[in-house]
Amino acid sequence: MSPPDPSAGPVRALILQHEEPTPPGLVTEWLDGHGASVETFRIDIEDREVDPTRSDLIVSLGSEFAAFDDTKPFVLRESTLMRRAVEAEVPVLGLCFGGQMLARVLGAEVYRSSDSEIGWLPVRSSDPQKVPEGPWFQWHFDTFALPPGATLMAETDVGPQAFVVGRSLGLQFHPEVTTDIMTDWVRVYRHELDADGVDPDALLEETKRRSIESRQMSLQLMDWYLRDVARLSSGARAALG
Repeated sequence: MSPPDPSAGPVRALILQHEEPTPPGLVTEWLDGHGASVETFRIDIEDREVDPTRSDLIVSLGSEFAAFDDTKPFVLRESTLMRRAVEAEVPVLGLCFGGQMLARVLGAEVYRSSDSEIGWLPVRSSDPQKVPEGPWFQWHFDTFALPPGATLMAETDVGPQAFVVGRSLGLQFHPEVTTDIMTDWVRVYRHELDADGVDPDALLEETKRRSIESRQMSLQLMDWYLRDVARLSSGARAALG
C-alpha cells in the first residue's frame, strides 16, 4: 500500500460489529475526530461479500462468541475477510474478539482460557507511552498465543493483551467501552457476571468513575496506532496503488 496521500480523501474505516449490544463506542468518536469515512458492517446478520481493499482501516469489535467457533457462520466469514485484509496489508485494529481473530488469521492458537478476566485490570506494557498500563476494561473467557513474527506490547498472567504485526494491532481489552455500553452489557450479559462472581453494580459504578480517564487513555492509544502503526495521517487515507 502506498504512503498516505492527503489529496486522496478521508480515511475509509470499516467497523465489524457482531451483536447489537457491542457497538463501537469510543472508536466512533475517535474516527470522527480524525475526519474518517465510517461504515459499520453487521457481519453477524449481513451475509454479503466485502472487499477489504476498499477500506484503509478495518476495526473488529468484541463478541460474546469465540473467534475459534466455526459453528457460527459469521466467524468463518470474518476469518476469511480478515485474512484477505492482512494479505493485502490493510491495517486491522482488533478489540477483544477482534484481537483474537487477528491472532487466529496470523497463525496463532486461540483457545478457552483456564482463567477469565472481567473488570478494570492493569496490564504489563513494554512501552506505556504507546500502550498505557491501564487499568483497561476486560471481559473475556478466551485467550491466544502470540502470533508468529508479532511484537508483544502488553500482557497479563493470563496471556497477551496487545501485539503488533505490520500495520495491525490486536488488543485483548476494550478501549471502546463507555458508560452506556457497560450499562447494556451489565443488563444483557448479567448471567456471565453472576457465574463469575462479579458484582454488576460495582462494575458499573467503577466504569462511571473511570470514564474521563479511560476515554483519554483510549484516544491516546488509538492515536498512536493510527499514526505509528497503521501509518495513516489524520483525515487522509492511503492512495490506492
